[in-house]
Amino acid sequence: MLQVSQLTIRFDGTAALDGANLTVEDRSIHVLMGPSGSGKSTMLRAVAGLEDPDAGEIAWNGRSVLGVPVHKRGFGLMFQDYALFPHRSVAGNVAFGLKMQRLEPSAIPNRVDEILELVGLPGYGDRSVGTLSGGERQRVALARTLAPDPRLVLLDEPLGALDRSLREHLLIEMRSIFNQVDATVLYVTHDREEAFTIANRVAIISDGRIVADDTPEGLWRRPPDGWTARFIGLENLCSASKLVELGVPHPGGTTNTGVVPPEAINLSPTGPHAATVTGSHFRGGAYRIELDLGEGSNLVTWSPVGFEPGAIARFEIDASRITWFED
Repeated sequence: MLQVSQLTIRFDGTAALDGANLTVEDRSIHVLMGPSGSGKSTMLRAVAGLEDPDAGEIAWNGRSVLGVPVHKRGFGLMFQDYALFPHRSVAGNVAFGLKMQRLEPSAIPNRVDEILELVGLPGYGDRSVGTLSGGERQRVALARTLAPDPRLVLLDEPLGALDRSLREHLLIEMRSIFNQVDATVLYVTHDREEAFTIANRVAIISDGRIVADDTPEGLWRRPPDGWTARFIGLENLCSASKLVELGVPHPGGTTNTGVVPPEAINLSPTGPHAATVTGSHFRGGAYRIELDLGEGSNLVTWSPVGFEPGAIARFEIDASRITWFED
């Protein structure tokens, strides 16, 4: 288990990490997600041993790894650009970490073949990495990372250079591979769909601090604040007064804003409320419907059928799906 406690790193007096805390459980895929400049890559580099903290602790199974050299931490690191050796074959790239690990030379070819089979590249050992597609290079980089059987796998935007369709395919494959080898993974990305597809848990980082940490379902259903809701793609933040007008009871207290997930809005000809459709956009299997409630309030939902802009759509809101907070 990885434990990061009160981690602080400053560059030229500015805190890239500011007392950040994170726990990655064994055999889990924990995604660290945040906007550019939030500190997510800095945390990954600190865990790997590539950045020295100004304060705080990084521990594995209760033992500090601060001061332990990168090559002795037992962690595997994969970058966005893959950093493959162009002068080595696929097998030579995958074998590199095994040689650094001082594995018995006679055992290396079998391990290389085993790991190439795992990542879907059987028989590729003699190929030059220069002849490979982007997706194949990504698999070789993953194979090289996994070959020494690291106790923690660290991935920094590993699919950022690939197009979306290939990225979605490889995400599912990577999750399956990590589960097969019981890997413990810390995975950095800025992409919500990528994070939610692969993660067991997602930690959100902002301005050097972890502001939310939950399962993908938990974050979507119970975002802790408005910033997190907006960041993960929940657009429908409504005032308490507007939601009360729409038949949603206020829970009491000082909460003044409710997050309405799009699936909580049910479009129906007999719905008790009406709104003007301002946008209807086909998004591959469903339509994104934008509704104007008046007085500057808007909602976004999804529908199997489209609407003409300017049409009146009737709807109801499932009050049990609303998350309330002070914004």
